[in-house]
Amino acid sequence: MVRIRLRRVGAKKQPSYRVVVADSRSPRDGRFIENIGFYNPRTEPPIVEINEERALYWLSQGAQPSDAVARLLEKLGILAKLAQMKAGEDLATTVAEPDATAE
Repeated sequence: MVRIRLRRVGAKKQPSYRVVVADSRSPRDGRFIENIGFYNPRTEPPIVEINEERALYWLSQGAQPSDAVARLLEKLGILAKLAQMKAGEDLATTVAEPDATAE
């Protein structure tokens, strides 16, 4: 099974994380398929940057997010866009929506 999960990087007692797509059998910091973003909980506010298009692609292919990544995706609104895609909207239209509302 393919999972979207956090991969710990950074020095001892100074964690930061990469959001990666990996096989569920590989170790936490081991082999991964693709790096789609990062998360730094040590800043105020925490920095979260995830490539929305790639996250939606992997979720549509059946990748399961870990609990922590699911919270991050929910906060960024990516899971809501996945629900819109499943309802029948096009991926390009769904990803382009925030740009249209920002103008």
